[in-house]
Amino acid sequence: MKKKLFVLAAASSFACAAQAQSSVTLYGLIDAGFTYTNNNGGHASWQATESNEQGSRWGLKGSEDLGGGLKAVFQLENGFNLEMGALKQGGRMFGRQAWVGLSSNQYGTLTLGRQYNSLQVVVAPLQVGGSTTLTAYSTHPLDNDNINNTYRTDNAVKYTTLNYAGFQAEAMYAFSNSANFAVNRAYSVGASYSNGPMNLGAAYVRLTNPAFRADTVGAIPADNFYSASTMPFLASAATVQQWGAGGTYAIGPATIGLLYTGSLFGNPTAGSLFSGATGNGGGRGSVHFENGEVSVRYVFTPSLFAAIGETYTHATQGSGTGNYWQTSAGVQYFLSKRTDIYLNGMYQKTSKHLHAWIEAIGAPSTTDTQVAAVIGIRHKF
Repeated sequence: MKKKLFVLAAASSFACAAQAQSSVTLYGLIDAGFTYTNNNGGHASWQATESNEQGSRWGLKGSEDLGGGLKAVFQLENGFNLEMGALKQGGRMFGRQAWVGLSSNQYGTLTLGRQYNSLQVVVAPLQVGGSTTLTAYSTHPLDNDNINNTYRTDNAVKYTTLNYAGFQAEAMYAFSNSANFAVNRAYSVGASYSNGPMNLGAAYVRLTNPAFRADTVGAIPADNFYSASTMPFLASAATVQQWGAGGTYAIGPATIGLLYTGSLFGNPTAGSLFSGATGNGGGRGSVHFENGEVSVRYVFTPSLFAAIGETYTHATQGSGTGNYWQTSAGVQYFLSKRTDIYLNGMYQKTSKHLHAWIEAIGAPSTTDTQVAAVIGIRHKF
């Protein structure tokens, strides 16, 4: 009897020890509200909208201590449409992230799977929309730099260094999974520095034949890229380069931000930025965007935040050129640590060759201006 009790006690202790060396966390975020647009494809509209501040999601992340400073790590993250209960990211179960890897307290972290590229990890948090005081609508026109996560990267291998006195770097390569090694592959590099009130970051991304001939197995799957129906001048590019650098600096309750990003969509085979739904006039060939952003974020109380951002975007394609000016402002009030309500307003004006199209609004304006306002609630668990 005593031997049985000893065995049971030993087994119980082993199970507890094993459990103490591993952890799995279930987490999520739910965001919904209402959006008003003064010109949504030619008509004023009121819409029930979701994922306004951040994309609604749930996920699992965890680690296992393997000893000697080494851990196995993983993350699975689902994205869903709260209003319809449908999967996002092309109907993927874990469309936001799905990766596994090893993390060492001596050598850094190596991960494999569907992941965010370096521009999304390092530079996106520096944009005014990355503060979450403002909604996804405040990001740059057409999400040309992908810091609003229009696409994610499959078949990716990423290495992230340790944090050395605030400096950290990463590099990622994504395979085409094709006999043609150069078709639909991607790579990115980035680095960040954080020291007290200052945060800096810079990154570069290159895609080769993304979404190649409706390819769904390569690094950038066709069903999770820029829309071929609304933006063929981006979706059909032979190569894509995206880059950016910026920083934020906190002065008391205020944080000042500066950001520059750019993108080059090389030799698209279809469409023109300056024709069809998004504008008029000349323009063929490679599409080049440059975005400059200045922002101020202010903490009035631990519960009340506000932000304002101004973005200027210059676009060229062949002989066509155009400009976007966008102002975004918003307030965010926390009812608790996990629940907040928000109110945002956006105004965009373009040059005569382009129609205004605030990011995440359903359709472009039929004129050179567009106004949107969104109110909603976000809850984290």
